[in-house]
Amino acid sequence: MIRFENVSVRYEDDAEPTLRNVDLTVPEGELVLLVGPSGVGKSTLLGAVSGLVPHFTGGTLTGRVTVDGRDTRTHPPRELADLVGTVGQDPSAHFVTDTVEDELAYGMESLGLAPGVMRRRVEETLDLLGLAELRDRPIATLSGGQRQRVAIGSVLTPHPKVLVLDEPTSALDPSAAEDVLAVLQRLVHDLGTTVLLAEHRLERVVQYADQVLLLPEAVMGPPAEIMAVSPVHPPVVALGRVAGWDPLPLTVRDARRRAGGLKERLEGREIQPVRRLRTRPEAVRDPGQSPGFGKWGSPHALGHRGRGGGFSLLRRRRTHPAPTSTDTLVTVTALAVRRARVEALRRVDLQVKAGETIALMGRNGAGKSTLLSTLVGMIEPTAGSVRVAGRAPHTTDPRDLIRQVGLVPQEPRDLLYADTVAAECTAADADAGAEPGTCRALVEELLPGITDDTHPRDLSEGQRLALALAVVLTGRPPLLLLDEPTRGLDYAAKARLVTRLRALAADGHAIVLATHDVELAAELAHRVVIVADGEVVADGPTAEVVVSSPAFSPQVAKILAPQPWLTVEQVEAAL
Repeated sequence: MIRFENVSVRYEDDAEPTLRNVDLTVPEGELVLLVGPSGVGKSTLLGAVSGLVPHFTGGTLTGRVTVDGRDTRTHPPRELADLVGTVGQDPSAHFVTDTVEDELAYGMESLGLAPGVMRRRVEETLDLLGLAELRDRPIATLSGGQRQRVAIGSVLTPHPKVLVLDEPTSALDPSAAEDVLAVLQRLVHDLGTTVLLAEHRLERVVQYADQVLLLPEAVMGPPAEIMAVSPVHPPVVALGRVAGWDPLPLTVRDARRRAGGLKERLEGREIQPVRRLRTRPEAVRDPGQSPGFGKWGSPHALGHRGRGGGFSLLRRRRTHPAPTSTDTLVTVTALAVRRARVEALRRVDLQVKAGETIALMGRNGAGKSTLLSTLVGMIEPTAGSVRVAGRAPHTTDPRDLIRQVGLVPQEPRDLLYADTVAAECTAADADAGAEPGTCRALVEELLPGITDDTHPRDLSEGQRLALALAVVLTGRPPLLLLDEPTRGLDYAAKARLVTRLRALAADGHAIVLATHDVELAAELAHRVVIVADGEVVADGPTAEVVVSSPAFSPQVAKILAPQPWLTVEQVEAAL
């Protein structure tokens, strides 16, 4: 179905090709999972299948890519639209209509399908992806995960022979991710659809794959064989390596069957405290300003006047000591938020103390991002009260508020507006009053290999997120808000992020992160708060909350239950 013949892709000004001499064949009716570190060319390979590379992205493609006999060099994306359905890393860039139902029908209308066929397929897709209640909703009012489901549904309705999906579950809650992957598996098994899928959260998808393609080596084989040698692998594989299991398990079920001996070795052992990296106290400058949104969204809407004179409401800060561990930075009491017809939050009570890391979890549309937006003053409460460092965020001057709180949103490009990575970092250092090179060092720490002269729009989603995180972390705010901070990050980059956030928490900074990444919550969070339909339904220590919830329990906890282990790191330390 898909054939790569000695394919290389080089973008303008790049010293090395992004893809080099790729030679492979993907048979019809296979689900192939692309794995590899961030920035190794997974999105480029997917774009070569859909024709977006090089027709839309530019660059030079040598060799030959054919899809069902069509050469992508001579067939631009519009001539492959009936054959290939594509969902990129950014669902918002995918939409062309205003409402959910119209978006699901648009692709079929473009192909001239009969109205009766379109109506039936729209209804089927609404049910398959759990979108029926959202059919009339404006897309602009949906959460990130809901938008991702709509984007996936819009490429399913035309019934293409090939599906190309880039991080399709990155913004989905665990249950929604399982639903989407089950639909893809059904298409592969029942209709013979060929699926190419790039995903960093391998714990969700590796068991569904027929083949795994490891980049940059471009080695393809059965999942068990590739996971045995892959530098990126899910926790179940990492646990198997620690335990010395051969062959390595790919699923929780397989691991549980073999975990008896490991449980015996762990019996009676205590969980060792995680070693926290501490920075020098004098290095904690102002918990001040970090690039939050204030009340007006983007830096352009805030009237940012450039880097020379003038000031940036997003990044200006002053120096004062970090809060002590006894400080309560955030107090939320009986909070309610109504947005248009939707009651996004109701009766929410929450306290966040200095040095505390809290994971907000819950299904898509539960109200997690709305809560973060309220804490940074972007949304005014309908009822109840919110206090951040003793102030009501929505009535506080952004120039004062940003000395207390910084937000990294789901769309990191909203914080990036310079022409190069170097310029972005230089501005972040200047605005934060940090030593020159501080932001650049953070970028290199989180995701090495990003060059100074790269434009932020040319970065992968994971690289763009790493840059936005570095810009915010340069300001070292006392309260750090992160919305899906591991989206697009591979395991190594996520581990580096965890190390950095642990150091901040140890220095007294409070962290609140909205995430569907249960492994991140298990590694990092002191508390987990589960939100459902705008209400807090659980709030407690991480070990208690996640173990009691199958949907939010990490792989290690499922494998070693009823023992209290949550992470491979804990098991390895105990052994």
